Amino acid sequence: MRRALPWVAALMLPVAALAQHPPSPSWLPSAAQAAAWIDQDASVALARHGTAAAAHAAQAVAAGSHEWALRLQAQRRQLQDGGTASREWLAQLERPLRVNGKAALDGQWGDAEQALARALLGEARHESARALADLWVTALAAQRREAIMAEQVALAEANLRAVQQRRRAGDAALLDEQQAQADLGEVRRELSQARTGLIKAKAALQARFGAELDADAALGEVEAPAWVEAEWLTRVQAEADGLKARQAEAQRARIVAARAQADRIPDPVVGVFTASEARGRERLVGLSLTLPFGGSHRDQRALQWAREADMAASALLQMQREVDLQARETWADAAGSRERWQLSRETARLAGETARLMQRAYALGESDLQALLLARRQAAQSAVSALEAQAEALRGSARLLIDAHQVWGLDHD
Repeated sequence: MRRALPWVAALMLPVAALAQHPPSPSWLPSAAQAAAWIDQDASVALARHGTAAAAHAAQAVAAGSHEWALRLQAQRRQLQDGGTASREWLAQLERPLRVNGKAALDGQWGDAEQALARALLGEARHESARALADLWVTALAAQRREAIMAEQVALAEANLRAVQQRRRAGDAALLDEQQAQADLGEVRRELSQARTGLIKAKAALQARFGAELDADAALGEVEAPAWVEAEWLTRVQAEADGLKARQAEAQRARIVAARAQADRIPDPVVGVFTASEARGRERLVGLSLTLPFGGSHRDQRALQWAREADMAASALLQMQREVDLQARETWADAAGSRERWQLSRETARLAGETARLMQRAYALGESDLQALLLARRQAAQSAVSALEAQAEALRGSARLLIDAHQVWGLDHD
């Protein structure tokens, strides 16, 4: 097991850089808003009910399944003396008693159930936070896409006016005007698609979280992480809710295996009884003790749960590796998307400037219509590509913050 836990040493690395939480980006919902939306998510509500159920289960396990039992017996005895029959009865109160440390193990079992439920709640809140960030950025991107398409409509309308002016001056043909009108119709269609996308994005946000975009909400700059990769990976390994759940499952499996081993010694049944015999002339009061004998069933169940504990330990090791791999991939995706956004942003700026210059050149008669329309389309395509890269980079930044539990109160899970 010592070889199976190499990640423990990593958790001992200094994390002073993460002690102070970086401020939440302005393009994300506030902590109060996000916490309220996350808490009302159906998956989180389900996990919260599971936590409440685990508390009751813990009390039930700690109390034990043994209960008092009352046994009543009545009989009629015919004696050899030929007299009246003796009506006799017996009343006995009995209960099994947990031995061999089972009561303490049951208490630990209940604690493990509650720890697992809390970990699952944390995992549900973490996944819900990721979903909220993704839907939020998607809605902001859809909102910005609509604005971009509206700008392109205005640009296409300006192009059409320029063509019409040149046609009135006898410097353009009817075909040129028709091509400009077709270009305007195409970009209006794209604007309609963008509006539909925004409606759907807002609907998805509303349907799952009951959330709405703030009036001033907009995509923001993609900032570099506040930490180096090693510090962030250490934090993620320490805060990974899925890993905490697997740790709790492994601990529960070890306790259950120990409980099954202890149960190889059956619990005795202790009772007190009173009886009436010999036509009521004899009254009996006594104690009873029943000692069951264990068999192969108990032995095999103990072996089964021992193997179950081994399986849980292996699942924990697998989860540790998956968490490490996913964390490294998340960091790489965030860094790569930030770089792509920077490149696409500059490309979009140049394409937009080219479109404006081509518009001016066409109005002065220094360029043809095809070059003008091509420049507008390239500017639109570059603007949309830059928007998509920005949204991807912001999703990556949000995941870095969420996985490290640096926003929205996730560090309390």
